[in-house]
Amino acid sequence: MLLRKIFLLFSVILITSAFAQRKKTDTIYVYEKVIVYDTIYLEKAIKLKPANLLFSTFEIPEKEINEINQNIDKEELEEQIKKLKTRSFQFGIQVGIGFKKTSWAENLSEKNQQFGQNFGIWISKSVIHPNFSLMLSANISRWNSTFDLDANKEETYLDGFYFSEEDQPLLFQRFNNKHSEYIFQLKAIYEWKNLRPFAGFLVNKNNYKMQFLVPENNVLNKLDDFKSNQLNLRFSFGLQYRIFTRFLIDVEYQHYKIKNLSLKNSSFDFDIFKTNNTFAERKISLGISYFISK
Repeated sequence: MLLRKIFLLFSVILITSAFAQRKKTDTIYVYEKVIVYDTIYLEKAIKLKPANLLFSTFEIPEKEINEINQNIDKEELEEQIKKLKTRSFQFGIQVGIGFKKTSWAENLSEKNQQFGQNFGIWISKSVIHPNFSLMLSANISRWNSTFDLDANKEETYLDGFYFSEEDQPLLFQRFNNKHSEYIFQLKAIYEWKNLRPFAGFLVNKNNYKMQFLVPENNVLNKLDDFKSNQLNLRFSFGLQYRIFTRFLIDVEYQHYKIKNLSLKNSSFDFDIFKTNNTFAERKISLGISYFISK
């Protein structure tokens, strides 16, 4: 009995020793700690005490400034500005009134002068010298009538029959000296302070109209207009005065001679002033010009 217990005890010890020497597998858990960093900037006003810093000051001597002011010439400065302005073209408009006197109308009316209105456009540019310029202008004038000759109402100076260059009979009906005038002019202008004397020449066209009865199918029963359309050359001179920066007042005198004054239409060539066909015309005008360009 005792032997059996000893054998059992010995068996338990062997088995326990065998299990004690067997390696046992363990599970290991690894944890990773991740830390994320970020940068945050905070702005905060900080009061700083000024340090005792010394800076050198930049000063312009008063004497030097005075010398610059003393050397400025206003007239020379205005002249330089004028030179800059006159490098480009200047343009503007003109309106005015005038009086015209023609020698051929003296025998037809007691009024020797015609009154008219004028409108024009011009362009100018300085040449050679800033004070010397050339101006090209185009004008149209409308002249009122000083007489009205109507053969159907009263006896007139021009009543009667006339003959064309082809010897066709023409019977005078009506004539007045109300007309339009077209002018192209070139002026040479010299500017001295506010005064601008000028001289030039121009080409003009006076559009007079006279009515006659003309033959049609050998019968004198058609009323037709005869117009003067020739060009005339004249000279002019005058004076402009600058009242403001952009305004000028000008006075002008024009003179020319009318040669070969003839009245024409599409069918007839007629010259009513055959006895003396050279006439003088004089005109005085007063106008205001405005500079559109700056």
